[in-house]
Amino acid sequence: MTGIGTGKSYPLGATMTPWGVNFSVHSKSATSVELLLFDDVDDAKPARVIKLSDDQHHTFHYWHVLVEGIQAGQIYAYRVDGPFLPMQGLRFDKSKILLDPYGRAVAMPKAYDREAAACPGDNATSAMKSVVADLTTYDWDGDAPLRHPFNETIIYEMHVGGFTKHATSGVAPERRGTYSGLIDMIPYLQDLGITAVELLPVFQFDPQEAPPGLTNYWGYNPMSFFAPHLGYASTSSPLQVLDEFRDMVKALHRANIEVLLDVVYNHTAEGSENGPTFCFKGFENPAYYILESSRPNSHDRSRFANFSGCGNTLKGNHAVVRRLILSSLRYWVEEMHVDGFRFDLASVLSRDEHGKPQESPPILWDIETDPVLSGTKLIAEAWDASGLYQVGSFFGDHWKEWNGRFRDDVRSFVKGDAGHAGIFSKRFLASPDIYEHRNREPEQSINFVTSHDGFTMNDLVSYNSKHNLANLENDRDGCNANYSWNCGVEGPSSDPDVERLRVKQIKNLLTINLLAFGVPMILMGDEMRRSQGGNNNAYCQDNQVSWLDWSLLERHAEIHRFVKGLIEYRKRLPARKKTDVTLSDVLTRARVLWHGAELGKPDWGVESRHVAFTIERPDKRFHLIFNTHWEPTHFQIPEMLESFEPWQRVIDTSLASPDDISWGIPVEDQVSYHVQSRSTVVLTSICK
Repeated sequence: MTGIGTGKSYPLGATMTPWGVNFSVHSKSATSVELLLFDDVDDAKPARVIKLSDDQHHTFHYWHVLVEGIQAGQIYAYRVDGPFLPMQGLRFDKSKILLDPYGRAVAMPKAYDREAAACPGDNATSAMKSVVADLTTYDWDGDAPLRHPFNETIIYEMHVGGFTKHATSGVAPERRGTYSGLIDMIPYLQDLGITAVELLPVFQFDPQEAPPGLTNYWGYNPMSFFAPHLGYASTSSPLQVLDEFRDMVKALHRANIEVLLDVVYNHTAEGSENGPTFCFKGFENPAYYILESSRPNSHDRSRFANFSGCGNTLKGNHAVVRRLILSSLRYWVEEMHVDGFRFDLASVLSRDEHGKPQESPPILWDIETDPVLSGTKLIAEAWDASGLYQVGSFFGDHWKEWNGRFRDDVRSFVKGDAGHAGIFSKRFLASPDIYEHRNREPEQSINFVTSHDGFTMNDLVSYNSKHNLANLENDRDGCNANYSWNCGVEGPSSDPDVERLRVKQIKNLLTINLLAFGVPMILMGDEMRRSQGGNNNAYCQDNQVSWLDWSLLERHAEIHRFVKGLIEYRKRLPARKKTDVTLSDVLTRARVLWHGAELGKPDWGVESRHVAFTIERPDKRFHLIFNTHWEPTHFQIPEMLESFEPWQRVIDTSLASPDDISWGIPVEDQVSYHVQSRSTVVLTSICK
């Protein structure tokens, strides 16, 4: 039998040493801690139980032990005993198998059962377990961070599984829906021209947190903040998945594509007070979660605060959780080589231990000033599920923000809603009404029209209402404020006029998204009109509703070509000068001249559906016209300058491919341009 030693409280987790493996966990209120060593993840009983003694293996709030003679691949878990006093927030349950909060890998049993972790009794055969990992053996072959500047960044939000899981992907069956399958499709991403992928959650999550008969697909319910999700691996080995993930990162870097992770530090898969116990509840519930009273004017802490909308809220500004979050972020940067993060419901992290928003949240200060994280991309979804909305005011200097107002206002303007001409002009120029007063960079705004959360681009122009019955929640789930328009027919249509209008509207939205000031983000499959059948909340649709059907690439080649052309054109645009530090600098130097149908006469009235403007630089002029009215209109264009070439057409969304986007087609009439209904035109003139 292997020997045991006292061990050390630091580092937390399971750490390989020359003398064995050091195990350390935090629990302030536990009365006993047992380390369980399993031979197989499906075993009903551990091969060995190591009871940590209070005098040798307990320092301050840490329980630790050194186990000799075990190696990487050892499966382990914990049982922790202590008081079960929900009124005081304590929920110890010795019958439950607990994951290591700092475990680097997770093993999944064949009989995994979420419900068993919520019901009374032992759940050893049905619980995920942690696995000891050796992080020192992987060969990175000189891989290093890419560090693309934000003003050269084009983000592609994607789902690792859904990207290649469809049979039409051409990926080998055993690699479909995996990290390896993504590697196989890197040439496609290179050809498209994007510079960064933003991966929906890849931390190990609970696939069973979904309505009965469905599977959690998105993964916004983490069980581990360190282990990559086993479901995206082409192997069942908990250790090989580490290498497969790193192979993916290394391959993307070789293709000059950054890897950003969508991370969830606002809640966990443990749900509410009635939910399962996987890990954090069983170690020190009051340290990990914001708790509140179940009754008015009571001081009990039996109920979980729900600022996330997912049943619980991590106590991000508690010292224990701050350490966990920082350690997790550093791990993914240092050991897994990712380039940045998008923080789901980031505003939750501004709440104190009682749930009140803070002006200077400690965890956000920690992330902002951390030397390891300082060179990474940090993107905030600057709101939460309880009404805290911080777009334009999110803490810190290093953070960029998902601009939800860009999404909503652009959608409304393009569909022809009244009263949006003026606000659209601000959104296109990086939302100075939101960011300029704080001396932000123009790249502060992450511009998107669609994301995983909501309609796809195709569905945005094909459905007036959500169609979420397949989610088995009686269509109650999903947002009702979609700002969408079906172009006259709800759902798929064989009417050629409807289809032409939809194609034009998609091109209008894509043109704005990819050419507006700020950082563009596009959604996986929008470049080939991926549809979810009107489902705007496909979190539980791990099927063809969500998977990317690659046959669409040929069927909608016109849109794909258009997106490629837009990305190429954006890359050709003049780079921001180093002296242009703030959004105000950029807008001042660019010299923006506003127009309506007549030059110099912008119309910001409620009924206006015309916006035109000229951007003048020393070596190039751009003239952009947006007509969201249902009637065509003649627009005057600026006179040709002697030192510049005549105006040339780059984009006209009313034209069919290949004329919709081209490189320098001379404009016959240099005085005016007849813009078709619901169309966008971009003209350019270059210095001679």
